[in-house]
Amino acid sequence: MPDTTCLPRVDAAGYLRAPDWYRGATRWTQLTLAEDDPEKFNVEEWIDIFRRTGSNATCISAGGYIAYYPTKVPYHYRSAWLGETDPFGALVEGARGLNMHVMARVDPHAIHADAAEAHPEWVAVDAAGQPRRHWAYPDVWVTCAYGDYNAEYMPQIITEIVRDYDIDAVFANRWQGHGICYCDGCARRFRDASGYELPRGSDPADAGWRAWVAWRRTRLTHMVVDWDRAVQSVRSNASFIPNMGGASLMEFDLKTIEAHCPFLVVDHQGRHGLEPVWMAGRNAKRIRATFRDRPVVLITSVGPEEPQHRWKDSVTTGPEIATWIADGAAHGMLPWFTKFNGVVPDPRWIAPVAEAFDLHAKLEPLLNLTEPDCEIAILDATTTLRLYDWTDRDAAEADEKGFCHALVEAGLSFEFVSDHAMTADILDRFRLLILPNARCLSDSQCAMIAAWVDRGGNLIVAGESAMADADGTVRDDCALGPVLGTRRVGPAQGPLKNTYVELSDPHPLNDGYDGAERIIGGLRLTEVAAGPDTQTPFLYVPAFPDLPMEEVYPRAPATAPAVITRDTGAGGRTVHIPWNIGATFWEVLAQDHQRLVENAVRWALGGSSMVEVAGQGVFDVGVRSWATTRLVTLVNLANPMMFKAPIREVYPVGPVQVSIALPSGAQEVDARLVIAGQQVPAELRDGRAVVTVPTINILEAVHLSWRVTV
Repeated sequence: MPDTTCLPRVDAAGYLRAPDWYRGATRWTQLTLAEDDPEKFNVEEWIDIFRRTGSNATCISAGGYIAYYPTKVPYHYRSAWLGETDPFGALVEGARGLNMHVMARVDPHAIHADAAEAHPEWVAVDAAGQPRRHWAYPDVWVTCAYGDYNAEYMPQIITEIVRDYDIDAVFANRWQGHGICYCDGCARRFRDASGYELPRGSDPADAGWRAWVAWRRTRLTHMVVDWDRAVQSVRSNASFIPNMGGASLMEFDLKTIEAHCPFLVVDHQGRHGLEPVWMAGRNAKRIRATFRDRPVVLITSVGPEEPQHRWKDSVTTGPEIATWIADGAAHGMLPWFTKFNGVVPDPRWIAPVAEAFDLHAKLEPLLNLTEPDCEIAILDATTTLRLYDWTDRDAAEADEKGFCHALVEAGLSFEFVSDHAMTADILDRFRLLILPNARCLSDSQCAMIAAWVDRGGNLIVAGESAMADADGTVRDDCALGPVLGTRRVGPAQGPLKNTYVELSDPHPLNDGYDGAERIIGGLRLTEVAAGPDTQTPFLYVPAFPDLPMEEVYPRAPATAPAVITRDTGAGGRTVHIPWNIGATFWEVLAQDHQRLVENAVRWALGGSSMVEVAGQGVFDVGVRSWATTRLVTLVNLANPMMFKAPIREVYPVGPVQVSIALPSGAQEVDARLVIAGQQVPAELRDGRAVVTVPTINILEAVHLSWRVTV
C-alpha cells in the first residue's frame, strides 16, 4: 500500500521563472494600490505579510489606469504621489527575495482627461451618443474595451512592464468592457461583422442582441491572444492572464483560452445578498466542467462584498474569510486574497487568511495527487446563459442554484458538465446527469445526451430544458422527450401563483411526505403527456385563484403529469419535472422541494451514493480519487449565517459518520484525518469504509488508502 501520509508540499521555488512557473503559484497575495500609496504605504510591511500568510505568489498593481512605476508610455498616467519612487519595482524585488512568483496587475477600464482629449476614440459612448464619464468618479472617462485603446495602446504598456521588471505574467482587471459601447468604431465594426445595428437592449429573443453577444465574444477572445503575444514577445515563459469575472467561461472561445491561458482566475471575491458558502466551491466545479485539469484561482476579498454598498478598503470577519477560502480550496481552487489600498489600518484579516492558507497547504499534496471522482453531474447551461446580459445571469441561474442547494442539504457530492465542452467520454464519467433548466440546447447536444442515456445513463430533466435550440428558437417539443417518455402538449406558463402538485401512485419519489396529498408547485410550468412506459408520482392540480380568500380551492381533479419517471430498458432511469422546481426552491426554500429533488436523485442512482454522511450538520462534500487513494472533503456549513455573510463564529460539529464506497478487492484500508493530522479506524461494511470524524471546525478531510487484491 503506498505511503501517502507525508506527501511533500509544492516547492514554489523549484518552479521559479520556469515555463510552468504557475504550478508553484498556489497561494496568492494581491495588493491593489491606491493612488496615494507611493507616499503612504510601507513596502517592508507587505513583504512581512507575504511571509506571515505563507503566500508563494503575488499580484501587484503596475499600470493601466494609474502607473505605479516610472512609465515612459505617452498618456500612461503616473500616480501624482509617485515622485522619484518605484513602488511596483520595490514590491517585485521583495517578493522575488522570498522566492515568490510575481504577476503585474493592469486595469484598462478608465483613462484621465489628457488621454481622453488626445484620443476621444478611446472613450466609450452611451446609448444617447454621449462619451461615458466614470459612474463612480466623474473626473475620468470609461474606455471602449473593443477598440483601439485595448487593441493598440494597452499592448505598449504591457510590453514595457514585462521588459523592465522580473515578472511571470500580466493580469488584467476590468478589461472586458461595461456593456454595449455605441462609439462610431464599435458601430462600424459590429455592422461590418454581423449586418446589424448595435442593439438597444439585452433581450435574448432579439437577434441583434444575440449577434452582439457573439461579436463581443470574438473581440475579447482576440484580445486575449494579442495581449498574450505582446507578453511573450518580450519574455517567452510569461503569459497574459485575464480576469475571468464569474465562474463560467461562456464568454470566450474555448480553444483559444486553452492555448493561451495556462491557469484561470475567477473573480468571486465573497458573498453578497443571500448567497450560501458553497458558492465558493461551485466556482471550481464550473471551471472544471470546461477545463478539467487546468489550475484555477479564486480571488477572495478581505472586506465585505455587497455591490450596493462599496466598502472596498474594509475588513469582514475572520471566520467569513477563512470559510470562503476553505470551501474553494476543498474543491480544488487555489486561494488568492486581495487587499485594496496598501495602508493597513485594520490588520484583523491577516490571521484568518494565514489560517485558511494553512488549511490549503495541508490539503495541497492530496489535491495534487487526486482528481474529482463523482457520480452526479449538473449541466452548466452555457448555451442558454450566454444569451443573457451579465446583469441578468444571476436570475437565469436560479434553477441550477436550487438543485445545487438541494444536493448540498442531502450531503451528496456533485460536479458540473459544461454543455459547450461536453463529450461522450465526459458524460461516461458520471452515473447521473441533471438538467435544471437548460432551455437552449442544440440538436447535437441533445443527441449526445440521448445516446448516453441509451448506454445506461440516468437523467433528470427539469424546467424548460431542451425546449429551444441553441440560438433560442422555441421547438415544437422537448428534444429529449423520446428518452424521457414525454411529449409537450401546451406552451410554458408563468409566472404563476397558487400552484400545487398532487401525490399520485405510490413511488419512491413521493416518499417521506407524511400523509400529505399535495405540495407546492412551481412558478413556471409546461403541460406534458406521459407515455405508456412511464410512471407519474405527481400530477398538476389545475390552477385556481389566490384571492378572494373564499375562492381559494381547486376546481378540478389533478390529471396532468407533473413528475414523470421511466426505466429506460438500458439499465438507466429518467425523471422529467416540467416545471421550475430548482428556481422555486432557490426562492422559497420549501423543504418539500428539497425532498423531491433528493428523492429523484437517489431513485435515479438506484442505490447509495459514493459517499454518505450521517450526523447533525450541513456539509459541502467533495470526493477525489486516484489509484488506491480517495479523499473526501467536508466543509462545515452548519451556521446561522450559512446564507448571509458574514459568518461571525464557527460552530464545530461532530461526531460525523462518513461511509465511503471502495473498489472491489480493496483491503488493508487506512484512514487519516488530514486537517487534524491523525489516524482513525476504518470499519469495512459491505464494500464500504465507515469512518467517524470526531469534530469538524471549518473543514476536515478523510483520506483513505488501501491495497487491492487481484
